[in-house]
Amino acid sequence: MLFTLCLCFGFAVLSSEYENIALHKPTYQEFPYQVSSSIGRELIQAGNAVDGLKSNRSIWGGQCTQSASNQQTATWWVNLTSILSIHHITIYYRTENSPWDSTSDYPWRFLGFSIYVSNTTDRFQGTLCYKDTEFNISTIPAVFNTTCLVHGQYVIYYNERLQGATYPNGYSKYAFNEICELEVFGCSIPGYYGYDCSIPCPEHCLSSCHIETGACLGCAPGYLGHRCESDCPYGYFGQNCAMVCNSTCTGCDNVNGVCDTGCHPGWKGDFCQEKCLSGTYGYNCSGMCGHCLDLSYCSHVDGTCQTGCGPGYHGRQCKEECEQNTYGTNCSKLCGNCLNKDQCHHANGSCLNGCNPGFQGDKCLEACDSGYYGLRCKQECSSFCKQSRDCHHVTGFCKDGCKSGWQGNDCFEVLKNTECDTDWQSRFYGMTGAFCVTFIILITHVIITRNEKKCCTRKHLQDHTAKQKESHYMKTYENEAVDPGYQELGEFNTSSTIYYNK
Repeated sequence: MLFTLCLCFGFAVLSSEYENIALHKPTYQEFPYQVSSSIGRELIQAGNAVDGLKSNRSIWGGQCTQSASNQQTATWWVNLTSILSIHHITIYYRTENSPWDSTSDYPWRFLGFSIYVSNTTDRFQGTLCYKDTEFNISTIPAVFNTTCLVHGQYVIYYNERLQGATYPNGYSKYAFNEICELEVFGCSIPGYYGYDCSIPCPEHCLSSCHIETGACLGCAPGYLGHRCESDCPYGYFGQNCAMVCNSTCTGCDNVNGVCDTGCHPGWKGDFCQEKCLSGTYGYNCSGMCGHCLDLSYCSHVDGTCQTGCGPGYHGRQCKEECEQNTYGTNCSKLCGNCLNKDQCHHANGSCLNGCNPGFQGDKCLEACDSGYYGLRCKQECSSFCKQSRDCHHVTGFCKDGCKSGWQGNDCFEVLKNTECDTDWQSRFYGMTGAFCVTFIILITHVIITRNEKKCCTRKHLQDHTAKQKESHYMKTYENEAVDPGYQELGEFNTSSTIYYNK
């Protein structure tokens, strides 16, 4: 008796800690008991089970609900109007205000009942709070209480007597739900717990928390733990942290998976699922691709030109101009003979500052034209080269040596007194001697010829003079006069000579 009193007292105290959240809430009866009058229907309507009245537990006392006879199933539910935290449920059965024992007509009707809590009217979508498998007509109580620490909107009472099914002895043939009061104790305001429902549930509970301990009955997306106090592990997000962040995120939001700390290089977008646009790469797609041979093959991650570089560039990203006297595609061509070995234009190979001596053209690949050499090919080769103006295009040196009388690499020096000079002089003087001899012979011949002519003339004159003398002599002789000038014949000679000279 003392135990019974303590139990009843404890139950009363327990009940008083929570509010009856089913009181005056909407209800439903699957198979209502059929009566013709409206007054009769009111006396057994489904709402009587949540009117708070349970002093008269007879069928026509106006405080109980009554289901139809001869039914295989009996379903009744109360709508709490929102998902609330439930602690325990109490059921007051119809007793007809008579003693409740094995001889009563009602206990066998309730054996095998079930209580569900669901967020819909479908009990199979909810939680089975209690299923009677232990009571018999002697042990089932007239007032039943069960702890049901769940959340839900609908509390569903269900019983069945299905055809073909075998039930324990003492079960009624048909199913009934003759309930005078069904009380649901819990917190009337969602999100609170404790004996007086005054403590807020932890922040990240899915909806509410355990009505006694405050433990979350489920966590909001992005959180884990007994009280949903922990963020999802790195790389996971969503409900129960079951979803994996995109691998291109540097880190994603634990709730919705948005890449809130940014994307790995080469990706963009809220979820880092979009590649960088063509021509861009890297972190935040802020890098600009270099001079790739084909821009569409610039890696969106690191900017590497995967098919090589366009004219004039080299390097992984093709951002470095050709150097070390190279140019062109992939810097594969060698510069020409640029002045002072200067770097040529990295793209087209032209020598920007001109050519080294001996070369010409934009790329300084062409030797000077024949007969020219040196800087800008403006110097003329020597005409004293053995082959006239046939010199090296760079140095100006005569290729096959010099003409006679000249020396030096470029054959601009007069031959000096060396072995070569002596040979040249010998030839020169020999030729001069020969010329002189010839000239002397010629002069001698001319002189001799003239002398012969002179001699002939003199002889003729002498003959003529002799004749004249003879004639003169003869004339003198004839005149028998001796010429005293005979001794002055020389004067005549002189006169004769003068005459010749004339």
